[in-house]
Amino acid sequence: MQEVRLVAVSKFVPVEKILTVYNMGQKAFGENRVQDLLKKRLLLPLDIEWHLIGTLQRNKVKDIVGLVSVIHSVDSILLAREISRCAVKKNVTVTVLLQVNIAKEAAKHGFLKDDLFNSIFEIAGLPGINVRGLMTIAPLVPDPESIRDVFSDLKLLAQQIDALRLESITMEELSMGMSDDFHVAIEEGATLVRIGSRIFGPRYNQEGV
Repeated sequence: MQEVRLVAVSKFVPVEKILTVYNMGQKAFGENRVQDLLKKRLLLPLDIEWHLIGTLQRNKVKDIVGLVSVIHSVDSILLAREISRCAVKKNVTVTVLLQVNIAKEAAKHGFLKDDLFNSIFEIAGLPGINVRGLMTIAPLVPDPESIRDVFSDLKLLAQQIDALRLESITMEELSMGMSDDFHVAIEEGATLVRIGSRIFGPRYNQEGV
């Protein structure tokens, strides 16, 4: 079986709880919002591997480039171009995953499969970007078995892209699976699972919901 790494999703989690999990040996943490990640990064150990897993607005790219290990949520060619521009300006290489809306949910971000193939050659030529794989967010359903094909389809797409042998693009990582469906995602080839509530328990945002 492939190696699977845990990204502990620390969205809305206070620094004290993150530090407790860090002290138990967890080093990779995922945040959804740029501003939260930047604040927590200053208050926690320097060897934490920060992953940005939420939607990234183009006007926030300049704030995050060079400060995170992986951006999971590159969901458009416009965002890829902006990351490339900022990476070149800062003289860094940014590791990214391309977010794919496999289930074609209207409320979800991400490339549709056909759109990704139309964009992949341009992305491969963008300086300052190292594409390491794909990410998807599966539909929230009572039975994870019913969305197994979402994960298997992402793996197949990764294999198809890998077969193109494009420079600066590899399909080493599949970021898929969360607290309720990670076991199915792992069976279908996940290398990164994003888990929050099973680690930290229920989380509450600033409005208390």
